[in-house]
Amino acid sequence: ILSQLDYNGLYARLSEPIKAVEDFLIASLPNLNEEGFIIDRLRENLFRFFQSVDFSLLINNLISFTGSLFVAVLAVSFITFFMLYEKGLLRRRIISIIPNKYFEVSIGAIYKIEKLLSNYLLGLLFQMISIFTIASVGLSILGIKYAITIAVFAAVANLIPYAGPLLGASFGIVVGVTTGGIFEFNNELLILVIKIASVFSVVQITDNILLQPLIFSKSVKAHPLEIFVIIFAGASLAGVVGMIAAIPVYTIIRVVFIELYKGYKQYKIFQN
Repeated sequence: ILSQLDYNGLYARLSEPIKAVEDFLIASLPNLNEEGFIIDRLRENLFRFFQSVDFSLLINNLISFTGSLFVAVLAVSFITFFMLYEKGLLRRRIISIIPNKYFEVSIGAIYKIEKLLSNYLLGLLFQMISIFTIASVGLSILGIKYAITIAVFAAVANLIPYAGPLLGASFGIVVGVTTGGIFEFNNELLILVIKIASVFSVVQITDNILLQPLIFSKSVKAHPLEIFVIIFAGASLAGVVGMIAAIPVYTIIRVVFIELYKGYKQYKIFQN
């Protein structure tokens, strides 16, 4: 689909409404009589922006951030995996210190937490693989250099809810522009940006329509509004780390609360 897009035609279509706005402004404001001034101003501003940005430093920082985030994700996933599956060691330790009065409730809570977190981690892994595949294939088809590197960054950055897709697309555009051999702002550069943006648009649509509902709603049994509020709270409390950890932590707290309430109603665990 991406390879069949007519980017020159798309640019021409974008130019038509801009020209209509220019004609309206020229007719309405006597001091404006220069055709094409919107495109010219856009070119000048973007050119000044690209001149003012130290892209080598920006790319180094992005690569460093990606490496740190990737290591953190691997560490958390590795630790969580063994917490859940290493012969039930953690489960046995927890059960051994639980009083008999709370045994039934605790067993139910531990089982549900393990199941939900396992589904969530598997969902995240599936999401990362899907985003990497779509981004790498799309960028490669369009001839973007370092497509694999961009796709890896996009897949890892997408673990950051809401902000991750924007980071991935921004990184892709920056790398694509700086390695595309285009050193002045012209139609060719705009078409390159449109190509990269179109790939990440497909990625984002797929993620929003298919992947996120599957991961969040099905795996952790949470409403999208719950997810939004919890992620926002996590970001307020602990920044990026809070956004990543918000859903697992909320899942644990919610399951514990539900099971305690069930124990109170069924087993009278808080009554003497």
